[in-house]
Amino acid sequence: MANATVRVRFCPSPTGNPHVGLVRTALFNWAFARHNEGTLVFRIEDTDAARDSEESYNQLLDSMRWLGFDWDEGPEIGGPHAPYRQSQRMDIYKDVAQKLLDAGHAYHCYCSTEELDARREAARAAGKPSGYDGHCRDLTDEQKAAYVAEGRTPIVRFRMPDEAITFTDLVRGDITYLPENVPDYGIVRANGAPLYTLVNPVDDALMEITHVLRGEDLLSSTPRQIALYKALIELGVAKETPAFGHLPYVMGEGNKKLSKRDPESSLNLYRERGFLPEGLLNYLSLLGWSLSADRDIFSIDEMVAAFDVTDVNPNPARFDLKKCEAINADHIRLLDVKDFTERCAPWLRAPFAPWAPEDFDEAKWQAIAPYAQSRMKVLSEITDNVDFLFLPEPAVDEASWTKAMKEGSDALLRTAREKLDAADWSSPESLKEAVLAAGEEHGLKLGKAQAPVRVAVTGRTVGLPLFESLQILGKEKTLARVDAALERLAA
Repeated sequence: MANATVRVRFCPSPTGNPHVGLVRTALFNWAFARHNEGTLVFRIEDTDAARDSEESYNQLLDSMRWLGFDWDEGPEIGGPHAPYRQSQRMDIYKDVAQKLLDAGHAYHCYCSTEELDARREAARAAGKPSGYDGHCRDLTDEQKAAYVAEGRTPIVRFRMPDEAITFTDLVRGDITYLPENVPDYGIVRANGAPLYTLVNPVDDALMEITHVLRGEDLLSSTPRQIALYKALIELGVAKETPAFGHLPYVMGEGNKKLSKRDPESSLNLYRERGFLPEGLLNYLSLLGWSLSADRDIFSIDEMVAAFDVTDVNPNPARFDLKKCEAINADHIRLLDVKDFTERCAPWLRAPFAPWAPEDFDEAKWQAIAPYAQSRMKVLSEITDNVDFLFLPEPAVDEASWTKAMKEGSDALLRTAREKLDAADWSSPESLKEAVLAAGEEHGLKLGKAQAPVRVAVTGRTVGLPLFESLQILGKEKTLARVDAALERLAA
């Protein structure tokens, strides 16, 4: 049963590919809602017609599903506060803006951009705050008429109170903003289009959002929204002011905020590389929160059971791709083998697989899968790890060939071939003994002895356990590949 006291929202704009900072915000909102048996409202902020696209909107929905996030109200589900796309709520914003004007909480501002810039510059030069100076706050009817006669079209500005605004941030504690640092601000453009500063709080008010968990970059807009909420409550539009929690920045290289333009920020990149949703979400949850001081690996259910936004650390969190991969590798190893083989399926066929579909052997794949699972960081690595099983000839990496095929490798390979030919192929241990014995005849330890065999058979110096791989490939193909390597060495 949903708890009516907790209603949170996730409200992205459908512009470009979803990025990991956005996903971290969605995760914390979703986990907070589920932990409190509350309601998650999924809302689309698509009022920017120039940047929003239907393709990005569909991508957002697809990403939410891939990550395993469900929502209680929003697109494709509906709910008591529909519609959940801002582009379909314009009449609501127009009505609220008019109510704010009628009640004196907002006013028309006729200042041109050039006038505003000039006054800001003068204020800066005088060492004063450079925000809006209230020029149009108390215009007479005659002054307004004169501006209209000049052909000026006004914007609508919200009238900020002349008092300090203090609120308790769920992540950062008590924060106070002085009035000189929060000037009157625009809520409707001159063309009548509502701005984010109006539509976001109005939707939160009408959808009865109780907790706003969002990025630290929006912290400076919070005193404006709190003042607007006070006016909306007075007008009967809002019931209460929500609690705010501002999540720490996610930092990229050079300790700069991770931006949409940074390649490692794109969610699609992680999907294409074969990160598991549970591995990626486990890592993203650690960017500002932890389950316990000594435990980095946990399930999404464990996170939900423990999540409290007041435990979020306010300090910026650095995105570390290597740690993200390591955590994903742990989650790959936690899968049961059947689940693992099913999740690898996209990388075992076109366009990723370099082998012909008819050369894929399901029995060999099922046999090699457990060995592959224990060695992979991301699912896309499976293609290179198992291609030697399904290609007619191994895809030889020339650097590996040069590294492994030292002087005397031909003699070693001939000895290894003889011993492999005589070995018991029902046991990987027997194949290991054969290569070990070949190495001993040439004064080499197993590591040095197996390198030329591995490159001859798989094409690479590193890969899955060699002797299990040889057994699964089979005696005939293994010996044929050693022969081919000997021919190349002779040439």
